[in-house]
Amino acid sequence: MSQLKNELISKLNDKTAKLGVVGLGYVGLPLAVEKAKVGYNVIGFDVQDKKVKMVNEGHNYIGDIVDSDLSALVKKGKLKATTDFSFVKDVDAVTISVPTPLDLYKQPDLSYVVNSTKSVAKYLHKGMLVVLESTTYPGTTEEVLKPILEESGLKCGDDFFLAFSPERVDPGNKKYKTKNTPKVVGGCTPECTEVAAALYRSVLKSDVFTVSSPAVAEMEKILENTFRNINIALINEMAILCNRMKIDIWEVIEAAKTKPYGFMPFYPGPGLGGHCIPLDPFYLSWKAKEYDFHTKLIETSGDINDSMPSFVVDNAMKLLNKYQKKAMNGAKVLLLGVAYKNDIDDMRESPALKVIEHLEANGADIIINDPYIPSFKHKDKEYRSVDWKEVIDDVDIVIITTNHSCYDYEKIAGRAKLIYDTRNATKDVKNNREKIHKL
Repeated sequence: MSQLKNELISKLNDKTAKLGVVGLGYVGLPLAVEKAKVGYNVIGFDVQDKKVKMVNEGHNYIGDIVDSDLSALVKKGKLKATTDFSFVKDVDAVTISVPTPLDLYKQPDLSYVVNSTKSVAKYLHKGMLVVLESTTYPGTTEEVLKPILEESGLKCGDDFFLAFSPERVDPGNKKYKTKNTPKVVGGCTPECTEVAAALYRSVLKSDVFTVSSPAVAEMEKILENTFRNINIALINEMAILCNRMKIDIWEVIEAAKTKPYGFMPFYPGPGLGGHCIPLDPFYLSWKAKEYDFHTKLIETSGDINDSMPSFVVDNAMKLLNKYQKKAMNGAKVLLLGVAYKNDIDDMRESPALKVIEHLEANGADIIINDPYIPSFKHKDKEYRSVDWKEVIDDVDIVIITTNHSCYDYEKIAGRAKLIYDTRNATKDVKNNREKIHKL
């Protein structure tokens, strides 16, 4: 194995290794681009023909990638995409970055990971490195991937290398991107860890922190997002209480932030969005049951965060009744923002979708605007973004669900009859404050 290890590390060091990336989404495509930018020949795989075609034409569909970078890499022949899994036979290392959703019962759905691993196993060859980046429960790499890959007849640790390295992608983050975000790597054997770490060190301008096993790396990722989930639930619960006590939670947070130690600010909102924070803690909750352990705090925090869209709509109903003397049934509601966070086009698990569901259940006439999402489909219904300037004078209430920085909140406050701000987006608005009511 030491010879195979040394041969692969040598290829990684001189960039002659051929690399593959399975899954060309928010994690996979930026990773593929960064690998190609340092000199590797990279092949990306995706089941969606549209994505593959766009990559091969040099067209970007991920906000954190510079269009010209992708186009240049494709023209140079450093990056190409395919829907044919047989590409695996020609690569020295492959990373798997596919979705890991929850099912209707909030149990892990590993079908994308399992199917991808089975396809890789068909073309697995000696000296090859496989790295899972998809977030999942501790034990997945060794309990699920390893047996599937060994069905090829090759043995992990003797014939091929296997590791887990959790993705750390924060869409829209201006400071930390794939290139400069520290990486955690845990392999099935010390040699597996060494090879995987060598791959990431050859690509990234950040620290690569190695741990003793894939399970440690998997748990580390769950801890990151569970930490955020629980703290957001805490601040959401505080916001609900402050609402009843007629205390401004946003002012409370600003005051607490003045403490130079022992406090980290988290902010309330209409619920949790994105692929990681709303989902990942439930992977741990599911796995914990195997050890006869009930993760009470995790599940309680999930319940609190899941309740926020309903809380937002209930409050909007009260505001309409008090200030407009109208019921929600038949009211015209302008929803500003569908993306799960500001200044991006990512609406995965966006709380705005739940807000829409609750509004429609209460008979509201909903108008939607999001400058980053011109149209979308949710539960078999088509929605289109309209220009808020053309409709705002006629709506009964504006609900701000995403605090995009491109919105002119001063003008919005000047023209709206009533505003319910769930993101503190209007904090700097100087005029018409009497119209604005915050979460």
